[in-house]
Amino acid sequence: MPEGHSVHRLARQFGDVFVGERLAVSSPQGRFTQGAALLDGHTLTGSVAHGKHLFLEFEHGLILHVHLGLYGAWDFGGDEHFRGASSIGAPRKVGERELYDDDGAPAAYAGPPAPVGAVRVRLAGTHGWADLRGATTCAAITEAEAAAVLGRLGPDPLRNLPGDRDAFAARVLARRTPLAALLMDQKVIAGIGNVYRAELLFRQGLNPWLPGAGLAADAAGRLWEDTVGMMSDGVRDGRIITTPPRYWSAGGGDATGAASPGLLPTVLPAPEESHFVYRRHGLDCRDCGTPVALTELAARKLYWCPACQAP
Repeated sequence: MPEGHSVHRLARQFGDVFVGERLAVSSPQGRFTQGAALLDGHTLTGSVAHGKHLFLEFEHGLILHVHLGLYGAWDFGGDEHFRGASSIGAPRKVGERELYDDDGAPAAYAGPPAPVGAVRVRLAGTHGWADLRGATTCAAITEAEAAAVLGRLGPDPLRNLPGDRDAFAARVLARRTPLAALLMDQKVIAGIGNVYRAELLFRQGLNPWLPGAGLAADAAGRLWEDTVGMMSDGVRDGRIITTPPRYWSAGGGDATGAASPGLLPTVLPAPEESHFVYRRHGLDCRDCGTPVALTELAARKLYWCPACQAP
C-alpha cells in the first residue's frame, strides 16, 4: 500500500498541474458516473493529503476523496507544462516514472488518450490528465463529510501541525498495545505503513512488542520527530530511504526519485541499500551483524533486529 509520502507527492502534483483549472471529470469504467457528474466542469481549488487520504477540493464545496488502498494508482500525462511523475500508486507500478521521451524532451501531448482498462475516474485539464484505477475509496463528498474522515485520523507527520507531537505521544502512552501495532493504526498516526514502521522502530532502537504505555514521553517525542524527518525525505526523494549515506556503496545509486517542480532528488542509494531491516530477513543487521528476523503481527510482516531492538 502506498505510504503517506506518496500521497503527499500526489497532492503536490495535483496542486502543481490542476489547481485553478476547470476540469472535465468522467468515469470511463462507469463505477463513478454519478460522482463524476457532480464534479464535472468545476474548478479545482485545493489538493490536500492527510496520511493515506487525498482530498481534491472543488470551488462548489464538493471534494473528491481518494484512498488508494492496496491496488490503487494514478496515471498522468500532459504537455510541456506538465512536469511530474507519470504514475504514483500500487505496487505493480515500479516507483514513479517521469514524463520524458528517450531524447530527454517532454513527451508529446495531443490531449488525453483513449482510456485503457478500468479507469474509475479521469480528470482532464488544459495541460494534462489523470486516471485513477483500483482505489479502495473514490467518492464525491461534502466538506462536512471530509471533516468527519479527518476526525477519525491521527496526526500526520508530514503536516506536523502545532500540537501534533504531543497528541501523538498522548495516544501512544495511553495504550498497552505493542508499538509495532500502534504505528500502523491510522487513528494514532496517519500515513505510516509497513516500511516506515519497521525502519522507525529500528532507528529508534525500540522493541516492536514494547507496549505504548511502556515508552517514555521523551522517547515518544523522538519517535515523532524521526517520523517527520524520514517521511519528509520520502516526499523529496520519491522513495523510502532510511539509511544515511555512510551505508551506501561508493557513488550511491542513481537519481531515481521522480519529482514535481521543487522536488529534485540528489544521488540516491541502490534499492538494496535503502533500508535497515525491511525485507532484509536472514541478512546481517547493518549495525550489529545479527540476522534480521521476520514474523507476523496483526497479519502484516514485521522485520526487526533481535539484538538492536531487544526487550
